[in-house]
Amino acid sequence: MRQYFIFLTISLYSFLCFSQDNNPLVKKDANSQNKWVDSLYKKMTLEEKIGQLFMVQVFSNQDIKSKNKIIKLIKDQHIGGLIYSNGGPVRQAKLNNELQAASKVPLLVGMDAEWGLSMRLDSTYAFPWNMTLGAIKNNELVEKVGRQVGEHCKRLGVHFNFAPVVDINTNPKNPIIGNRSFGENRENVTEKALAFMKGMQSVGVLANAKHFPGHGDTDSDSHKTLPTISFDKERIDSVELYPYRRLIKEGLSSVMVAHLNVPSLETRRGFPSSLSKHIVTDILKEQLGFKGLIFTDALTMKGAADFVEKSVDGNTSKKMITGGEIDLAAFLAGNDVMLMSATPKGAIAKFVDAYNNGDISEERLAHSVKKILQAKYKVGLDHYKPIGTRNLVADLNRIKDDVLYEELFENAITIAKNKPGLLPLRQLETKSIAYVKLGDDKGDAFFKELQKYARVHEVKAEKLDELLEKLKPYNTIIVGLHRSNANPWKSYKFTDKELVWLYEIARTNTVILDVFVKPYVLLDLNSVTNIESVIVSYQNSEIAQQKSAQIIFGAIPSKGTLPVSAGQYFEVGQGEQHSAISRLSYTIPERVGMSSSLLKVVDSIANHAISGGMTPGIQLLIARKGKVIYNKNFGKHTYDKDAEKVKFNDIYDVASLTKILATLPLLMELEEQGIVTLDSKLSQLLPEYKNSNKENITLKQMLSHYAKLRPWIPFYYATLDSVTKRPHPKFYRKTFDKKFSVKVADELYMRKDY
Repeated sequence: MRQYFIFLTISLYSFLCFSQDNNPLVKKDANSQNKWVDSLYKKMTLEEKIGQLFMVQVFSNQDIKSKNKIIKLIKDQHIGGLIYSNGGPVRQAKLNNELQAASKVPLLVGMDAEWGLSMRLDSTYAFPWNMTLGAIKNNELVEKVGRQVGEHCKRLGVHFNFAPVVDINTNPKNPIIGNRSFGENRENVTEKALAFMKGMQSVGVLANAKHFPGHGDTDSDSHKTLPTISFDKERIDSVELYPYRRLIKEGLSSVMVAHLNVPSLETRRGFPSSLSKHIVTDILKEQLGFKGLIFTDALTMKGAADFVEKSVDGNTSKKMITGGEIDLAAFLAGNDVMLMSATPKGAIAKFVDAYNNGDISEERLAHSVKKILQAKYKVGLDHYKPIGTRNLVADLNRIKDDVLYEELFENAITIAKNKPGLLPLRQLETKSIAYVKLGDDKGDAFFKELQKYARVHEVKAEKLDELLEKLKPYNTIIVGLHRSNANPWKSYKFTDKELVWLYEIARTNTVILDVFVKPYVLLDLNSVTNIESVIVSYQNSEIAQQKSAQIIFGAIPSKGTLPVSAGQYFEVGQGEQHSAISRLSYTIPERVGMSSSLLKVVDSIANHAISGGMTPGIQLLIARKGKVIYNKNFGKHTYDKDAEKVKFNDIYDVASLTKILATLPLLMELEEQGIVTLDSKLSQLLPEYKNSNKENITLKQMLSHYAKLRPWIPFYYATLDSVTKRPHPKFYRKTFDKKFSVKVADELYMRKDY
């Protein structure tokens, strides 16, 4: 009997440990967490408990009337959480502090920040979209994205980020997922989502995998209608559910259930997955063993809000739209949090009636409410502190974010096709390169970056015949397709006109096509036979344009692979990798261990030199470790107020650069060796200058341009007739004379008055 008791005790202990370890909402100090949760729960009224189940939408750019309405909901209906949408970071921080102060129990705050807070807020950082991240081989970079997005969320008081999207986008026509997906390969999507989740949760912000059971293969938008997933359950189990298994095993905090019609998983006709007990409870909670929080997708979306419950024969019985019936059905299906209820007050009343009628048991209510309270403890709401607004915008837009953004595009941009030997472009002296811009967005950053490596001319024309004629002198044409980078849903396709122009350009020219949109645009191409190289740059940000140009010229290596297939010519995983060649790349100072803020001192020195009349203009470039980290222009070509401004492609004569490129480095080396100092005099270095008016000039004076040496000596004056001021016959001949000697020139050079 004693042995049996010991065995039972050990088994029970093991079970409890496993349950606790398998619960992503349990903190290390589980005993303290449970005490806090139980203490709060016992003090709550029925209405307060039910209120915890609701997360309502808030806009930080809303008016006072709307704000007061939210405060009333918090106080009267005891709302448990907020999901912030459009607005700005400082406004949201102030509003959040005010709303938290109005709540008896600290509010759980969530946001859609899939690619950063900029998905919803102005003045915040936008990281690349998931489709771009899906092209990257190095998952450590994706984990960094998750971590830095998490840091931004935490700084703004956001506890839950409704990310990552784990939908496997196998349908190119998907109108709502697309760029929000890591791609079509289940392994790649899972690895990227897992890395993102780990990064975000490592800084204390809880992740959310969406949209369960899988929104990747739909051709309609659940915001507008109820999309159908027509696959059998075996296919859904092997593809759509694949990422959830891995993430759940690794500690996923929450899941969002989508509004989808999945006939193979829910036999009731047109019944949304978010309301299906079989999908939410039987599959997600029991089959997959998920113990974290379960959110509905927004209950205001048409996929749920317009749901009409039907009888077995298909006849309409009632429309579940008013009075919180949708919310109650979602809760009874197994969801914990009702996200963005259309009628939170009416829904809470409906829940109270259901509880009193026995439709909701105390056990069922406690199950969800205590999970919500566990999550609140895990994110630190047991010791809530208001959000500080000092330096908030700067904290959400850091140099380290810029550094990561550059690394991401360097690793994502993909050479999808390349005629052998074409990319990266070499032997530039034999290349005559033109750039043709297609699309309705800017390509200026791309063109300017191309010009840093070769003489590239932008060729424009109103008509195709005119364009083809202008392109005849060029042997290499770079065609860029540029469309808006504002959000992932913007139009990305070629127009019919652009396809015709591209075909005609490629028919008679060597073409490098660079598309700054998602890879699905390549489906528009009937043939790529005449296009020698195809580059997918994914987005049209300035950094994407700059890095793509650098890859074309081999200043940085090509590393990306396609995250999705695009027709018969482009398969998932396709991408040519090549190493960089000996060309300078362009980046920010922090990439090579220098400081952007400290380099601002260089700006002030250059501006001081120009305002002080030391030089009319400056073209200044600083490079380290093969990377240009500072490249600016100051002033004009001459002191004339109407003179032309110094430009990046201005070329200075070698004499202007000799001191900088030849003399100065040698003097720096001699100074480091202790052979000379900045106070060494000219007569010490060049004895022939002793007893001259230059013997006491120091190196420092010469290098600093205050040695009083003549900036320019007009030697030719001495060759003019002193009376007529015209060329003297002693030095000039009307015809070529082989007997003319350099001795005459030497004589002029050594004259004391010069």
